Amino acid sequence: MRYVQLRAFHHVALSGSFSQAARALRLTQPAISDQVRWLEEAYDVALFVRKRRQIELTPAGARLLVATRRLFDAEGEALGVLQEERSLRAGTLRIAADSVDHVLEALTVFQTRFPGIQIRIVGGNSEEIVEDLLNYQVDIGVLGDLRDDRPFEVLSLNLSPVVLFVAKSHALAGRASMSLDALAAWPLIMREEGSRTRQMFEALARAQGVTLRYAIEAEGREAVRRLVATGIGVGIVSEAEFDDDPRLVKIALDHQPLTMHEKLICLKDRRNGKAIHAFFAVVRELGDPNR
Repeated sequence: MRYVQLRAFHHVALSGSFSQAARALRLTQPAISDQVRWLEEAYDVALFVRKRRQIELTPAGARLLVATRRLFDAEGEALGVLQEERSLRAGTLRIAADSVDHVLEALTVFQTRFPGIQIRIVGGNSEEIVEDLLNYQVDIGVLGDLRDDRPFEVLSLNLSPVVLFVAKSHALAGRASMSLDALAAWPLIMREEGSRTRQMFEALARAQGVTLRYAIEAEGREAVRRLVATGIGVGIVSEAEFDDDPRLVKIALDHQPLTMHEKLICLKDRRNGKAIHAFFAVVRELGDPNR
């Protein structure tokens, strides 16, 4: 049994996909498939049931996942211990964010106080951020919603309504607000399915019996912004993330109950890591009304 084989199994089991596991480990899908197959052959055990485009854990696979969770949790804890002593003088703090707008001030203050720490920021939707945290690919997440906060330390950042936005040349540009029913007549430029903003918006539409009209699905907020700026459709975004852009205008939703609750999160078992703890402390300090 080799570490790389267990690691491949672990990531496939967590994500439910060989391709997603390959992306997380920065390997090819055939390489991941080979590692899992060699592990199964070495111990003459089936770990997954393969059904066309879906895979499921066998009972043996489910038991092994319990063990590999402990293994890789311990590995992350050991890495944290080894890095702690130098963590505020040197090292890297990895942050995954659906939008850095919510922590811009904190990033500035943190970098001023701890100039030896290199901050790496990667984008992603809410599902990708949670997956990266669970797989120890990043240290901190900034996201708009969290379905299950049990394994996470959670710090609230702000509340922001969901708004529409269009190009200044668009026919709707002069509207201050519009209803969801009226929006159904216009083509939408939507983010990928893992976007929590999209998921909430679609749930609201279903609840009100409104059928949305999709024109384009794009990966990432910036791609949506650029497409909307051409005038070909309507975008949806948290108001706090609607940056000043001379090409765009925002439109409120009439009687809309959608509010994004931005959060700063990390794994509970890593919350006492010095760099992670220090960043949370900066955010708490900046959010203190008495500072």
